[in-house]
Amino acid sequence: MNSIFKEVSPKQWKNDIYTIKKLTKSHYLRLALACVSGLFLSSINGAIAWFVKPVLDGLFVEKNNALLMVLPIGVFFLFVLRGLFAFSNNYLMFSIGAKIVRTFRHAVFEKILRLPMSFFSQKSSGSIISRVLNDMKILEDLIAHTAKNFLVQSTTVIILSFVALYRRWDLALLSFSVVPIVVLVFDRFGKRMKKTSANTLKLISNVTEIIHETLTGIRIVKSFTMEKEMSTHNKLSVSEHYRNAMREVRISEFTTVCMEIIAGAGVAVILWYGSYLIISEQLSVGAFFSFVTAVLMIYNPLKRLSQVNNNFQRIRSALHRIKEIFILEDEQGGKIVKDLIDGSISYKNVSFKYPESKEMVLSNINLEILQGETVAIVGYSGVGKSTLADLLLGFWKSYTGEILIDGINIRDFLLQNLRSHIGIVSQDIILFNDTAKNNIKFGKTDASDTEIFEAAKRAYAHEFINEMPQGYESIIGERGIKLSGGQKQRISLARAIIKNPKILVLDEATSLLDTDSETKIQRALESIKKGRTTIIIAHRLSTVQKADRIIVMDKGAIIQQGKHSDLSQQDGVYQELYQKSEIIAT
Repeated sequence: MNSIFKEVSPKQWKNDIYTIKKLTKSHYLRLALACVSGLFLSSINGAIAWFVKPVLDGLFVEKNNALLMVLPIGVFFLFVLRGLFAFSNNYLMFSIGAKIVRTFRHAVFEKILRLPMSFFSQKSSGSIISRVLNDMKILEDLIAHTAKNFLVQSTTVIILSFVALYRRWDLALLSFSVVPIVVLVFDRFGKRMKKTSANTLKLISNVTEIIHETLTGIRIVKSFTMEKEMSTHNKLSVSEHYRNAMREVRISEFTTVCMEIIAGAGVAVILWYGSYLIISEQLSVGAFFSFVTAVLMIYNPLKRLSQVNNNFQRIRSALHRIKEIFILEDEQGGKIVKDLIDGSISYKNVSFKYPESKEMVLSNINLEILQGETVAIVGYSGVGKSTLADLLLGFWKSYTGEILIDGINIRDFLLQNLRSHIGIVSQDIILFNDTAKNNIKFGKTDASDTEIFEAAKRAYAHEFINEMPQGYESIIGERGIKLSGGQKQRISLARAIIKNPKILVLDEATSLLDTDSETKIQRALESIKKGRTTIIIAHRLSTVQKADRIIVMDKGAIIQQGKHSDLSQQDGVYQELYQKSEIIAT
């Protein structure tokens, strides 16, 4: 669906006209039909102004009775045709707007999936959601209205201008003298609208962010009785958005006021000069009213065109925020694809700090993990244990040194292929508002029911899933809210098991389990680890004592390594951790 965006360079994205052409490329036929409908609609408006002269002269000067019989029928059919063409034009333009936004929204979502972790560390999920939903909705509404009004109203103005010029060129030129003033108004208020609209989008993004954070953290909000504070925070954001939105309304409506004043002045001059021409018998009443009809009918299209300019500036603001995502570079990877790996891992002189941080998270890490080896990484919080796993998965590229799998630099792997060989059970459990079955199946989309049940059994999740109202078809809620902490973790473990990876990363995988569940999971892990390279990241040392090797980290560096029996007897961080865990256990 979004193939039209793939060949667009960041430089081209910065060009609004190029972007709009790209978006409408696949809708040219529908756009052409809309243009034809708009042209006919404008022509009918011109015809109404044109026929005022012959009708008035025929009825009131020539006393033509036949015209009296034909006129009602003609007027009726003109209005029927105008209604049909208006419907056709409106429907086609709105459908084009909806199709463009459908394609654009999907393209933005796919682009987000391809962005590196650095993007998500700098942008809140609420801000991203706002761009996909709020900004896109504004685009959908504005594209349809703005394109329709520009097409129909500009054509109507041109046709009616020709009618006015034909009827009386001097009167027409007199009325057109206000055009430079109109253009000046368009330009001045358009610039103000663009700036104000951009701020409105930013403020509604803040509102969305607060709502999203409150909903995802509702347990924390309630447990700390922060409802009043969050309500106040939201009220301030909503109020600020309201004030800025009203600035938009003032700009829009003041543009209309200026148009009313300019039009009023123009009509007053025309009536004065036109009346003079009629009294001096230089102009017939029919010709004058035909001219006045054309000029008055121009007024509404001109007023709508003033809003077209304001709306176009709002489109540019929304488009600019969305294009900021497309300009970003995709997550970069190599081209190597391996169907099978042995699973040996090597960190060579690896150092890393997060983009917004000045402190190093990892400093000169050198670590060899053999094929099939179980290595535990322990240490106090914040020493870089989980960061080692994140780098292995290719989430961050800004590290120095090398990380190798089977002797191949992970930068050279196709990212999807690299990650297909690694299964992870994280302390930050992410489950989806879907069935228990589909959450497990997320690890292997083509898994059979037998494979799903087997993975659940090995993770000791099968029993509690069957006790749920719809069993495996039960919806577990957003982030697994309907499950206990231990149940969430076992679903997450089943998801990793069904993937059957060669490298398994357990990042605090048993931190939320009670003693009985932890014992069961430990048994499951013993069977799962066979033939796999396993990295266990843990605070609770009971989960790592059977590891082939324990790596102790402090301040981003490896300070100790060995077996539990040796490390527990040595002075240092591991002994401190072990003694604390013994105290907690008792």
